[in-house]
Amino acid sequence: MKKITMTIGTVKLEAQLLDTPTARAIYEKAPFTSNAQTWGEEVYFSTPVRASREQDAKDVVIPGELAFWVEGNCIAIGFGKTPISQGEETRLAAKTNIWGKSFADVKELKVVRDGDPVKVERVSS
Repeated sequence: MKKITMTIGTVKLEAQLLDTPTARAIYEKAPFTSNAQTWGEEVYFSTPVRASREQDAKDVVIPGELAFWVEGNCIAIGFGKTPISQGEETRLAAKTNIWGKSFADVKELKVVRDGDPVKVERVSS
């Protein structure tokens, strides 16, 4: 089971990767750095990864699911309401590939601000 860590500002998330083309692409490109952006209760950041939309892509996610926004080449982590959420759901801006699951509580990302540094690294087995 492959894992990565994402340090986003002061928050460190360890994640388990799923067996998907997007997860493999992210793992292969790690390590890489970026800068965080926020949109409601979502943090996203650009990556060097390019991926196609997978058949099971979705826009409403469960906090803790890690998403990849194909059109923006970004990792997106929703942890609550976004400007387009309906009710209490976590709705991202577009259908995204789900590529992993965070071991940590993604609600910790509430402290992240636009421009915070991001580092994505492989976890050694």
